[in-house]
Amino acid sequence: MELPAALRQAVDAQLQGVALADLQRASGILSRRYRAETRDGKWHLSDELAAQAYLAARLPATFAAVTSALQETANICPDFSPRSQLDVGAGPGTALWAASTVWTDLEKALLLEGSNAIRTVGEKLSAHAPVTDVEWRAADVTSGLKDAQASELVTLAYVLDELSETARQKLIAQLWNLTEGMFVIVEPGTPAGWQRILDARAQLQALGAHIAAPCTHSQACGVQAPDWCHFSRRVTRSKIHRLTKEADVPWEDEKFSYLAVSRQPVALSGQRVLMQPKSGGGKVLAKLCSTDGSVVEHLITKRDKALFAQARRVDWGDLLIAE
Repeated sequence: MELPAALRQAVDAQLQGVALADLQRASGILSRRYRAETRDGKWHLSDELAAQAYLAARLPATFAAVTSALQETANICPDFSPRSQLDVGAGPGTALWAASTVWTDLEKALLLEGSNAIRTVGEKLSAHAPVTDVEWRAADVTSGLKDAQASELVTLAYVLDELSETARQKLIAQLWNLTEGMFVIVEPGTPAGWQRILDARAQLQALGAHIAAPCTHSQACGVQAPDWCHFSRRVTRSKIHRLTKEADVPWEDEKFSYLAVSRQPVALSGQRVLMQPKSGGGKVLAKLCSTDGSVVEHLITKRDKALFAQARRVDWGDLLIAE
């Protein structure tokens, strides 16, 4: 997956003239903070250079993950076509670009971001987005929702890892109250990220939310530790992306976990592919999450004609429709 052309050009303009050595150094600091899930009271994106390093090294992957989560939500709920979006902890506007890629009818978006550095960059980038009415507000996610209006689509991407458990629960409840249609949460595809998704899933179900994706059921999650539910999206690295990360390979795989819940009941069906399928010799071995809540490795052969026809073409995260 690549950034939309308009976004890629806007990013290139923001990075023009920035010294590569500075980007590499700032990117290394960001990477260490994200991996350690550092919570020291400081913004990860605290200054202009950190924001620029994020554009070069992290934006492509987060865009790919959020877009994938939203696209799968759209696949499950084809009648859902939001015209308004609320995005909290918006960063440079990643979820705005992702949502407008998936739903071309999106007309209005309110983006809340506490870091002045990344918000300034995001405002410049969003001027090129295909959404006509975009409003940015300086707001801390733990205290800035007082005047936020309800929206058809609410997004929260790569934010919960920066909050305490109490703050997470409060924020999720507030955002659910502001959700008119669909609430989508995306987190890093780590065991800790998955646990935050599980916690949010339980809390939102208790509040009356209906599961939309990626789960194929509304029962207790059948994935058992030390395993965890996550997905992967391959991202094409641009030249500046590759140089900033000092990488030789022209792509990277972004691992992510996500949850989409709806105000309206969703007809869940099919089997979600929870790992990269292994195929060969007229057989496909796939780890599947089914509508009965079970998670099993299923050997699909040519005898299962309808299922095999799909299974030989599916990827990690896809939905097998035939049961």
